[in-house]
Amino acid sequence: MHGKASKELQKEVIDKGLCTLCGGCTGTCPYLVVYDGRIVRLHRCDMSEGQCYHYCPRTYMDMDAISRHIFGAPYGEGEIGSVREVFLARSTDQVIHQKAQDGGIVTTLLSVALAEGMIDGAVETKLDEEKNPHGFIARNREELLECAGVSYEPSPVIQAINRLPNETTEKLGFVGLPCHVACLSKMKLSPPTNRANIEHLEPVIGLFCGWTLSHSFHRFLQEHFDLAKAIKFDIPHHPEHSFDVYTPSGKESVDLDEISPYINKACGYCFDMTAEFADISVGSGRAMFKGWNTVILRTKVGAEILDIAKGRNAIEIQPIPDESLANLKRASLDKKKRALKNIISMTGGVDDLLYLGISQHLKEMLLE
Repeated sequence: MHGKASKELQKEVIDKGLCTLCGGCTGTCPYLVVYDGRIVRLHRCDMSEGQCYHYCPRTYMDMDAISRHIFGAPYGEGEIGSVREVFLARSTDQVIHQKAQDGGIVTTLLSVALAEGMIDGAVETKLDEEKNPHGFIARNREELLECAGVSYEPSPVIQAINRLPNETTEKLGFVGLPCHVACLSKMKLSPPTNRANIEHLEPVIGLFCGWTLSHSFHRFLQEHFDLAKAIKFDIPHHPEHSFDVYTPSGKESVDLDEISPYINKACGYCFDMTAEFADISVGSGRAMFKGWNTVILRTKVGAEILDIAKGRNAIEIQPIPDESLANLKRASLDKKKRALKNIISMTGGVDDLLYLGISQHLKEMLLE
Protein backbone atom coordinates (compact mmCIF):
# COMPACT_ATOMS: atom_id res chain seq x y z
CA MET A 1 0.00 0.00 0.00
CA HIS A 2 1.32 3.45 -0.90
CA GLY A 3 1.83 5.85 2.03
CA LYS A 4 -0.65 8.31 0.57
CA ALA A 5 -4.37 9.00 0.92
CA SER A 6 -7.08 11.44 -0.16
CA LYS A 7 -4.96 14.57 0.33
CA GLU A 8 -2.42 13.30 -2.19
CA LEU A 9 -5.18 11.98 -4.45
CA GLN A 10 -6.62 15.49 -4.58
CA LYS A 11 -3.25 17.08 -5.32
CA GLU A 12 -1.80 14.51 -7.73
CA VAL A 13 -4.90 13.42 -9.64
CA ILE A 14 -8.00 15.55 -9.18
CA ASP A 15 -6.35 18.99 -9.19
CA LYS A 16 -4.27 18.06 -12.24
CA GLY A 17 -7.33 17.09 -14.28
CA LEU A 18 -6.37 13.41 -14.43
CA CYS A 19 -9.46 11.98 -12.73
CA THR A 20 -11.50 9.70 -15.00
CA LEU A 21 -14.49 9.50 -12.61
CA CYS A 22 -14.15 5.71 -12.41
CA GLY A 23 -15.64 5.69 -8.90
CA GLY A 24 -12.78 3.67 -7.41
CA CYS A 25 -12.29 6.11 -4.54
CA THR A 26 -15.97 6.37 -3.59
CA GLY A 27 -18.61 4.13 -2.11
CA THR A 28 -16.84 3.31 1.16
CA CYS A 29 -14.95 6.52 1.98
CA PRO A 30 -16.94 9.10 3.99
CA TYR A 31 -14.79 11.94 2.65
CA LEU A 32 -14.98 11.44 -1.14
CA VAL A 33 -18.21 11.56 -3.13
CA VAL A 34 -19.36 11.92 -6.72
CA TYR A 35 -21.06 15.28 -7.20
CA ASP A 36 -22.08 17.02 -10.42
CA GLY A 37 -19.81 14.86 -12.55
CA ARG A 38 -16.68 15.14 -10.43
CA ILE A 39 -15.04 13.75 -7.29
CA VAL A 40 -15.43 16.09 -4.30
CA ARG A 41 -13.53 15.82 -1.01
CA LEU A 42 -16.04 16.74 1.71
CA HIS A 43 -13.72 16.84 4.71
CA ARG A 44 -10.05 16.58 5.54
CA CYS A 45 -8.89 13.00 5.97
CA ASP A 46 -5.99 12.39 8.36
CA MET A 47 -5.22 8.87 7.14
CA SER A 48 -1.60 8.37 6.09
CA GLU A 49 -2.52 5.50 3.76
CA GLY A 50 -5.74 5.13 1.82
CA GLN A 51 -7.27 2.62 -0.56
CA CYS A 52 -8.72 5.61 -2.43
CA TYR A 53 -5.21 6.56 -3.54
CA HIS A 54 -3.92 3.04 -3.95
CA TYR A 55 -6.58 1.85 -6.40
CA CYS A 56 -6.93 5.01 -8.49
CA PRO A 57 -6.05 4.21 -12.12
CA ARG A 58 -4.09 7.47 -12.30
CA THR A 59 -1.75 6.73 -9.42
CA TYR A 60 1.26 4.54 -10.06
CA MET A 61 0.54 1.31 -11.90
CA ASP A 62 3.21 -1.39 -11.98
CA MET A 63 2.25 -2.74 -15.40
CA ASP A 64 4.56 -5.75 -15.16
CA ALA A 65 3.20 -6.82 -11.77
CA ILE A 66 -0.42 -6.50 -12.89
CA SER A 67 0.26 -8.34 -16.13
CA ARG A 68 2.04 -11.19 -14.31
CA HIS A 69 -0.91 -11.52 -11.93
CA ILE A 70 -3.54 -11.63 -14.71
CA PHE A 71 -1.68 -13.25 -17.61
CA GLY A 72 1.36 -14.88 -15.98
CA ALA A 73 3.77 -12.81 -18.05
CA PRO A 74 5.30 -9.31 -17.87
CA TYR A 75 3.66 -6.42 -19.68
CA GLY A 76 4.46 -6.78 -23.37
CA GLU A 77 5.11 -4.38 -26.19
CA GLY A 78 2.16 -5.36 -28.38
CA GLU A 79 -0.16 -2.58 -29.44
CA ILE A 80 -3.33 -4.13 -27.95
CA GLY A 81 -1.97 -6.04 -24.96
CA SER A 82 -2.01 -9.75 -24.22
CA VAL A 83 -3.99 -11.62 -26.90
CA ARG A 84 -5.17 -15.19 -27.39
CA GLU A 85 -7.39 -14.45 -30.36
CA VAL A 86 -9.01 -11.51 -32.17
CA PHE A 87 -12.18 -11.91 -34.26
CA LEU A 88 -15.49 -10.33 -35.23
CA ALA A 89 -18.69 -11.43 -33.50
CA ARG A 90 -22.34 -10.58 -33.14
CA SER A 91 -25.32 -11.78 -31.14
CA THR A 92 -27.96 -14.02 -32.68
CA ASP A 93 -30.55 -12.57 -30.28
CA GLN A 94 -32.68 -9.99 -32.10
CA VAL A 95 -34.00 -8.48 -28.85
CA ILE A 96 -30.43 -7.75 -27.78
CA HIS A 97 -29.65 -6.30 -31.21
CA GLN A 98 -32.44 -3.78 -30.84
CA LYS A 99 -31.15 -2.56 -27.48
CA ALA A 100 -27.38 -3.01 -27.65
CA GLN A 101 -24.55 -1.20 -29.37
CA ASP A 102 -23.03 -2.72 -32.53
CA GLY A 103 -23.13 -6.53 -32.31
CA GLY A 104 -24.53 -6.89 -28.79
CA ILE A 105 -21.74 -9.22 -27.70
CA VAL A 106 -21.33 -7.85 -24.16
CA THR A 107 -25.00 -8.27 -23.25
CA THR A 108 -25.10 -11.69 -24.90
CA LEU A 109 -22.05 -13.06 -23.07
CA LEU A 110 -23.38 -11.83 -19.74
CA SER A 111 -26.82 -13.29 -20.48
CA VAL A 112 -25.24 -16.66 -21.25
CA ALA A 113 -23.07 -16.54 -18.13
CA LEU A 114 -26.12 -15.68 -16.03
CA ALA A 115 -28.23 -18.45 -17.58
CA GLU A 116 -25.45 -20.99 -17.02
CA GLY A 117 -25.04 -20.00 -13.38
CA MET A 118 -21.48 -18.83 -13.94
CA ILE A 119 -22.40 -15.44 -12.46
CA ASP A 120 -25.17 -14.16 -10.21
CA GLY A 121 -25.21 -10.74 -11.85
CA ALA A 122 -23.08 -8.13 -13.56
CA VAL A 123 -21.70 -4.77 -12.50
CA GLU A 124 -22.54 -2.39 -15.33
CA THR A 125 -23.38 1.20 -16.16
CA LYS A 126 -27.03 2.18 -16.22
CA LEU A 127 -28.64 5.51 -17.10
CA ASP A 128 -31.06 7.09 -14.64
CA GLU A 129 -34.24 8.87 -15.71
CA GLU A 130 -32.23 11.99 -16.59
CA LYS A 131 -29.78 9.85 -18.60
CA ASN A 132 -26.94 10.26 -16.10
CA PRO A 133 -24.71 7.13 -15.93
CA HIS A 134 -24.10 5.30 -12.66
CA GLY A 135 -22.95 1.90 -11.45
CA PHE A 136 -25.62 -0.79 -11.26
CA ILE A 137 -25.74 -4.53 -10.57
CA ALA A 138 -27.94 -6.34 -13.09
CA ARG A 139 -29.18 -9.68 -11.76
CA ASN A 140 -31.48 -10.86 -14.57
CA ARG A 141 -31.85 -10.60 -18.34
CA GLU A 142 -34.27 -7.68 -18.17
CA GLU A 143 -31.83 -5.65 -16.10
CA LEU A 144 -28.98 -6.56 -18.45
CA LEU A 145 -31.02 -5.19 -21.33
CA GLU A 146 -31.66 -1.99 -19.38
CA CYS A 147 -27.88 -1.47 -19.25
CA ALA A 148 -27.28 -2.16 -22.95
CA GLY A 149 -25.88 0.65 -25.07
CA VAL A 150 -23.37 3.47 -24.56
CA SER A 151 -23.69 6.88 -22.87
CA TYR A 152 -20.27 8.38 -23.76
CA GLU A 153 -20.21 10.16 -20.40
CA PRO A 154 -17.96 8.87 -17.58
CA SER A 155 -19.59 6.49 -15.14
CA PRO A 156 -18.41 5.89 -11.53
CA VAL A 157 -19.21 2.22 -11.96
CA ILE A 158 -16.55 0.98 -9.49
CA GLN A 159 -18.60 2.64 -6.75
CA ALA A 160 -21.14 -0.18 -7.10
CA ILE A 161 -18.39 -2.70 -6.29
CA ASN A 162 -17.20 -0.73 -3.27
CA ARG A 163 -20.75 -0.70 -1.89
CA LEU A 164 -21.13 -4.48 -1.98
CA PRO A 165 -21.62 -6.06 1.47
CA ASN A 166 -18.35 -7.45 2.81
CA GLU A 167 -19.91 -10.86 3.38
CA THR A 168 -21.42 -11.29 -0.08
CA THR A 169 -20.58 -14.48 -1.94
CA GLU A 170 -22.17 -13.39 -5.21
CA LYS A 171 -20.17 -14.03 -8.36
CA LEU A 172 -20.43 -10.98 -10.57
CA GLY A 173 -19.34 -10.16 -14.07
CA PHE A 174 -18.02 -6.68 -14.76
CA VAL A 175 -18.20 -4.30 -17.71
CA GLY A 176 -16.17 -1.13 -17.91
CA LEU A 177 -13.86 1.17 -19.82
CA PRO A 178 -10.06 0.83 -19.72
CA CYS A 179 -9.82 3.13 -16.67
CA HIS A 180 -12.40 1.03 -14.80
CA VAL A 181 -10.55 -2.16 -15.72
CA ALA A 182 -7.25 -0.60 -14.62
CA CYS A 183 -8.72 0.22 -11.20
CA LEU A 184 -10.12 -3.30 -10.87
CA SER A 185 -6.79 -4.84 -11.92
CA LYS A 186 -5.01 -2.92 -9.13
CA MET A 187 -7.60 -4.29 -6.70
CA LYS A 188 -7.01 -7.83 -7.92
CA LEU A 189 -3.24 -7.45 -7.57
CA SER A 190 -3.56 -6.19 -4.00
CA PRO A 191 -7.07 -7.06 -2.67
CA PRO A 192 -8.92 -4.41 -0.66
CA THR A 193 -9.44 -4.90 3.05
CA ASN A 194 -12.85 -4.79 4.70
CA ARG A 195 -14.64 -5.20 1.38
CA ALA A 196 -16.24 -7.93 -0.70
CA ASN A 197 -13.92 -10.57 -2.15
CA ILE A 198 -12.60 -9.00 -5.36
CA GLU A 199 -11.78 -12.42 -6.83
CA HIS A 200 -15.53 -13.05 -7.15
CA LEU A 201 -15.60 -10.50 -9.96
CA GLU A 202 -15.15 -12.30 -13.26
CA PRO A 203 -15.33 -12.22 -16.16
CA VAL A 204 -14.06 -8.70 -16.62
CA ILE A 205 -15.26 -7.37 -19.97
CA GLY A 206 -13.50 -4.23 -21.15
CA LEU A 207 -14.81 -1.78 -23.72
CA PHE A 208 -12.64 -0.07 -26.30
CA CYS A 209 -12.42 3.66 -25.60
CA GLY A 210 -10.84 6.61 -27.36
CA TRP A 211 -12.30 9.20 -24.99
CA THR A 212 -15.33 10.06 -22.89
CA LEU A 213 -17.28 13.31 -22.68
CA SER A 214 -17.28 15.50 -19.58
CA HIS A 215 -20.31 16.00 -17.37
CA SER A 216 -20.82 19.46 -18.89
CA PHE A 217 -21.75 17.63 -22.09
CA HIS A 218 -24.90 16.50 -20.31
CA ARG A 219 -26.10 20.10 -20.20
CA PHE A 220 -25.39 20.32 -23.93
CA LEU A 221 -27.61 17.28 -24.48
CA GLN A 222 -30.37 18.76 -22.35
CA GLU A 223 -30.29 21.94 -24.43
CA HIS A 224 -30.38 20.14 -27.80
CA PHE A 225 -32.51 17.04 -27.21
CA ASP A 226 -35.49 15.78 -25.26
CA LEU A 227 -33.54 13.32 -23.11
CA ALA A 228 -36.71 11.89 -21.60
CA LYS A 229 -37.39 10.32 -25.00
CA ALA A 230 -33.81 9.23 -25.77
CA ILE A 231 -33.37 5.47 -26.01
CA LYS A 232 -29.87 5.21 -27.51
CA PHE A 233 -26.76 7.28 -28.27
CA ASP A 234 -24.23 6.59 -31.01
CA ILE A 235 -21.18 8.03 -32.74
CA PRO A 236 -21.09 6.30 -36.13
CA HIS A 237 -17.77 5.71 -37.82
CA HIS A 238 -16.22 7.47 -40.79
CA PRO A 239 -17.40 8.77 -43.22
CA GLU A 240 -20.26 9.89 -40.96
CA HIS A 241 -19.36 12.75 -38.62
CA SER A 242 -22.13 13.07 -36.04
CA PHE A 243 -23.38 12.36 -32.55
CA ASP A 244 -26.73 10.61 -32.88
CA VAL A 245 -29.61 10.43 -30.41
CA TYR A 246 -32.29 7.85 -31.11
CA THR A 247 -35.90 8.30 -29.94
CA PRO A 248 -39.05 6.28 -30.70
CA SER A 249 -39.77 8.71 -33.55
CA GLY A 250 -36.36 8.47 -35.20
CA LYS A 251 -32.82 9.84 -35.08
CA GLU A 252 -31.58 13.34 -34.31
CA SER A 253 -27.96 14.39 -34.81
CA VAL A 254 -25.41 17.13 -34.17
CA ASP A 255 -22.08 17.52 -35.94
CA LEU A 256 -19.20 15.81 -34.14
CA ASP A 257 -17.26 19.10 -34.09
CA GLU A 258 -19.90 20.50 -31.74
CA ILE A 259 -19.15 17.93 -29.06
CA SER A 260 -15.33 17.81 -29.32
CA PRO A 261 -14.90 20.68 -26.80
CA TYR A 262 -16.49 18.41 -24.19
CA ILE A 263 -13.89 15.61 -24.42
CA ASN A 264 -12.48 14.87 -20.97
CA LYS A 265 -9.05 16.36 -20.42
CA ALA A 266 -8.08 13.23 -18.48
CA CYS A 267 -8.52 11.07 -21.59
CA GLY A 268 -5.50 12.71 -23.19
CA TYR A 269 -3.29 10.97 -20.63
CA CYS A 270 -4.83 7.50 -21.03
CA PHE A 271 -2.43 4.84 -22.35
CA ASP A 272 -4.98 2.10 -22.99
CA MET A 273 -7.55 1.99 -25.79
CA THR A 274 -8.58 -1.68 -25.60
CA ALA A 275 -8.90 -2.40 -21.84
CA GLU A 276 -5.76 -4.54 -21.85
CA PHE A 277 -6.24 -6.11 -18.41
CA ALA A 278 -9.71 -7.49 -19.13
CA ASP A 279 -10.63 -11.14 -19.73
CA ILE A 280 -12.38 -10.11 -22.95
CA SER A 281 -12.21 -6.74 -24.68
CA VAL A 282 -14.99 -5.60 -27.00
CA GLY A 283 -15.28 -2.76 -29.48
CA SER A 284 -17.05 -1.78 -32.64
CA GLY A 285 -16.66 -3.63 -35.91
CA ARG A 286 -16.37 -0.14 -37.43
CA ALA A 287 -17.99 0.99 -40.67
CA MET A 288 -16.97 -2.05 -42.74
CA PHE A 289 -18.69 -4.39 -40.27
CA LYS A 290 -21.64 -2.42 -38.95
CA GLY A 291 -23.63 -4.55 -36.55
CA TRP A 292 -20.58 -6.57 -35.52
CA ASN A 293 -18.15 -6.30 -32.61
CA THR A 294 -14.40 -6.64 -32.61
CA VAL A 295 -13.53 -9.08 -29.81
CA ILE A 296 -10.14 -9.62 -28.16
CA LEU A 297 -9.96 -12.82 -26.13
CA ARG A 298 -7.28 -12.55 -23.44
CA THR A 299 -7.72 -15.18 -20.70
CA LYS A 300 -8.91 -18.69 -19.91
CA VAL A 301 -11.94 -17.28 -18.08
CA GLY A 302 -12.89 -15.36 -21.20
CA ALA A 303 -12.41 -18.43 -23.38
CA GLU A 304 -14.76 -20.52 -21.23
CA ILE A 305 -17.62 -18.07 -21.59
CA LEU A 306 -17.06 -17.60 -25.31
CA ASP A 307 -17.04 -21.37 -25.84
CA ILE A 308 -20.35 -21.74 -24.01
CA ALA A 309 -21.88 -18.87 -26.01
CA LYS A 310 -20.75 -20.49 -29.27
CA GLY A 311 -22.04 -23.88 -28.13
CA ARG A 312 -25.47 -22.37 -27.45
CA ASN A 313 -25.41 -20.63 -30.85
CA ALA A 314 -25.87 -17.36 -28.97
CA ILE A 315 -23.21 -15.67 -31.09
CA GLU A 316 -21.77 -15.98 -34.56
CA ILE A 317 -18.18 -15.17 -35.39
CA GLN A 318 -15.99 -14.54 -38.40
CA PRO A 319 -12.27 -13.83 -38.83
CA ILE A 320 -11.17 -10.23 -38.59
CA PRO A 321 -9.58 -9.05 -41.85
CA ASP A 322 -5.86 -8.27 -41.69
CA GLU A 323 -6.53 -4.66 -42.64
CA SER A 324 -9.04 -4.19 -39.81
CA LEU A 325 -6.68 -5.71 -37.26
CA ALA A 326 -3.84 -3.52 -38.52
CA ASN A 327 -6.07 -0.44 -38.17
CA LEU A 328 -6.98 -1.42 -34.60
CA LYS A 329 -3.33 -1.88 -33.66
CA ARG A 330 -2.41 1.42 -35.28
CA ALA A 331 -5.12 3.31 -33.42
CA SER A 332 -4.12 1.72 -30.12
CA LEU A 333 -0.44 2.50 -30.67
CA ASP A 334 -1.28 6.09 -31.58
CA LYS A 335 -3.15 6.47 -28.29
CA LYS A 336 -0.16 5.16 -26.33
CA LYS A 337 2.21 7.58 -28.08
CA ARG A 338 -0.16 10.50 -27.63
CA ALA A 339 -0.64 9.75 -23.93
CA LEU A 340 3.09 9.45 -23.36
CA LYS A 341 3.72 12.74 -25.15
CA ASN A 342 1.05 14.50 -23.06
CA ILE A 343 2.37 13.02 -19.81
CA ILE A 344 5.90 14.21 -20.58
CA SER A 345 4.53 17.63 -21.47
CA MET A 346 2.84 17.80 -18.06
CA THR A 347 5.81 16.55 -15.99
CA GLY A 348 8.53 18.22 -18.03
CA GLY A 349 10.65 15.10 -18.50
CA VAL A 350 10.81 11.42 -19.38
CA ASP A 351 11.73 10.29 -15.86
CA ASP A 352 8.33 11.11 -14.34
CA LEU A 353 5.50 9.37 -16.19
CA LEU A 354 2.90 10.04 -13.49
CA TYR A 355 0.95 6.80 -13.09
CA LEU A 356 2.55 4.87 -15.93
CA GLY A 357 4.93 2.13 -14.78
CA ILE A 358 6.39 0.79 -18.04
CA SER A 359 9.81 -0.54 -18.97
CA GLN A 360 12.58 1.70 -20.22
CA HIS A 361 12.64 -0.21 -23.49
CA LEU A 362 8.93 0.32 -24.14
CA LYS A 363 9.26 3.98 -23.25
CA GLU A 364 12.09 4.42 -25.74
CA MET A 365 10.20 2.50 -28.43
CA LEU A 366 7.15 4.73 -28.09
CA LEU A 367 9.26 7.89 -28.17
CA GLU A 368 11.03 6.96 -31.41
